[in-house]
Amino acid sequence: MKRYSTYIIIICVLLQMGIINAYGQTTLMAAGVTKISNGEIDQFTPYAFCNEQPAKAELDKLPTGKFPFNITDIKITINKRGVVVEVPLDPREQLYGFGMQIGSFNQRGLKKRPIVNDNPLNDLGYTHGPATFYVSNKGYGILINTARYTTFYCGSTAKLKNTGDTSTAVKSGNSVEELYKNNRKTSGYVTADIPGAKGIEVFVFAGPDLKNVMQRYNLFGGGGALPAIWGLGVKYRVKADFNQSQVDKMAAYFRDNHIPCDVLGLEPKWQTAAYSCSYVWNKDLFPTPNKFIDSMKSKGFHLNLWEHAFVSPKSPLYEPLKNKAGNYLVWNGLVPDFADSAASRIFASYHQATFVQQGISGFKMDECDNSNISFGSDTWSFPELSQFPSGIDGEQMHQLFGLLYQKTIYKIYKRLNQRTYLDVRASNAFASSYPAALYSDTYVHEEYIRMILNSGFAGMIWSPEVRESNSVKDFMRRSQTAVLSAQTLFNSWYLKNPPWLQINREKNNKGELMDNAQTVEADVRQLLNFRMSLIPYLYNAFAEYHFKGIPPFRALVMDYPEDKNTYNLSDEYMIGNAILAAPLTEKQDERKVYLPQGIWYDFNTNQTYEGGKEYTIKPTLTQLPIFIKAGTILPLAKPVEHVAPDTKFEIICYVYGHADAKATLFEDDGITFNYEKGGYNTLNLTWNKNKGEVKREGKFKSTRYLIKKWQLIN
Repeated sequence: MKRYSTYIIIICVLLQMGIINAYGQTTLMAAGVTKISNGEIDQFTPYAFCNEQPAKAELDKLPTGKFPFNITDIKITINKRGVVVEVPLDPREQLYGFGMQIGSFNQRGLKKRPIVNDNPLNDLGYTHGPATFYVSNKGYGILINTARYTTFYCGSTAKLKNTGDTSTAVKSGNSVEELYKNNRKTSGYVTADIPGAKGIEVFVFAGPDLKNVMQRYNLFGGGGALPAIWGLGVKYRVKADFNQSQVDKMAAYFRDNHIPCDVLGLEPKWQTAAYSCSYVWNKDLFPTPNKFIDSMKSKGFHLNLWEHAFVSPKSPLYEPLKNKAGNYLVWNGLVPDFADSAASRIFASYHQATFVQQGISGFKMDECDNSNISFGSDTWSFPELSQFPSGIDGEQMHQLFGLLYQKTIYKIYKRLNQRTYLDVRASNAFASSYPAALYSDTYVHEEYIRMILNSGFAGMIWSPEVRESNSVKDFMRRSQTAVLSAQTLFNSWYLKNPPWLQINREKNNKGELMDNAQTVEADVRQLLNFRMSLIPYLYNAFAEYHFKGIPPFRALVMDYPEDKNTYNLSDEYMIGNAILAAPLTEKQDERKVYLPQGIWYDFNTNQTYEGGKEYTIKPTLTQLPIFIKAGTILPLAKPVEHVAPDTKFEIICYVYGHADAKATLFEDDGITFNYEKGGYNTLNLTWNKNKGEVKREGKFKSTRYLIKKWQLIN
């Protein structure tokens, strides 16, 4: 026994020194999901806060995946610095993910640090969604379950080998350019460096293909989010200093001019204090808030309130949370310890009673990321050395703060059996089930498009909101992208009038409208009407996200992983199963678009294109740059100005191509979680022998969709 004990002590010492590389204990968590554990696991990790149960029945239905390496080849080294994880990497592999990356798409050969940041510039890996999760086109995904600042070397480093082994040596060069040139195939590993950790969990998700990996990841976290159906309409945020009367006038403008809008967002000054937050109605601007909420509801508008989580001394929440907050202030406000369930309950209970039960439909959760760590002058947020009563430190809290914040708010609506669609500025891993769209204060249009694709690799929802514009062309191109995204949002927090009436900020706030304002307004109305037509299709795509784990917006490489032309294609994406979108920016009158295998139809002209080729397209400012795959039944509804609880969508089913086709629509009340108990229908749409047929199956007793017509597109 004494000899055995001595042996164990020696092993532990060697592990601590980093002399022993350990594989760790493996646990099968669900079909195709394996966890490798080694060392002392941190208490505060993304998975530790995932309360949603895996959708095991759906996971069991996925095809069996096979890794391109032995799972025992994943190396975990624990040393004095922390933990190092090494995952085998094939020379031909392509890598995607690491959260909501803004500056890059294919991550092969890069160094990535997915650290939460309010202004994620310079392609360092800083992001609003710092998920330590990546996927490979070889059909697997790796999640390092940590809230610590982690660095990934994506095949970009070469270790010293045994004498004579030069298999992955970097070729030397004579010029400075050659010397510093990035060799994207240097290493046979993805290496993750986690300083400060004493142990780690690695989740390995099987394919067999890239889409199956993402399905597995999303289903393991409880399934994708299914927002309230009205959230798929149009959201408009009014000027920050608008009062009750001005918001009412803006609501009247939308209805009088027949411009679709479902949600009006109030910005900071609805509160008595905003930096930090009081969470108390400003009665000078909103003298009768409950009557105001009821008035907006009667006109078909949902209200969304801006806030952040830093609690002002003026807030009724200050005293209850004073002993359940971090030891540093932000804007003289408390930082709630959302890692403590008691703090979350206090925060949530107040919001439930004060706002949600009074009719507020959602919240914009701002400032929950971090000061811009690229610049030493940006210091507004709490420091990494912060300590919280739960035991979590500032570094881990930064990485998890947005995730825990949205979870706190979402659970209010879940308890009340009321669906929502939230806005949040930070998230993390295992957030798939939360109906919260990420947004950013950055504003490069090309990056906004890229983040639509990257959201599909992160299990997150991205909102490429429209704010200021350089020109009408810039505004319209951005509006097209917003219409072709998970949330169509116009953020006019600094504009008195809608941006389509005057793009110049100074003139807009003086009430000086553009000479062509009515023309631009008509063009915007046309785009937004298409968005409303698309709601049944989008809603079905989100239902497939929830029930099957398929991202509703995703890169082409996810659907066509064997097509090398899709590996680096970062400005085209799939919407659902049938629509390919290829947005343009202000810089473009035309663009090249690559169409994968098959036959594709230009939505605007019905012209057909053979897949596997690249084409040049020249869509106008009112023509949405989308293509429809042959064999598709595309259900488009008659536009409505807003989605009411009793809205019935009148639908035309457009059939693309001569072959028989099938499609589905998900039908439920759109506003409760009754679908989780089977309260929904599936509409099976079939085109067979030049005839359309609808078959409705399910337990939902009412009707949302009326199929009025079938139209063949040859």
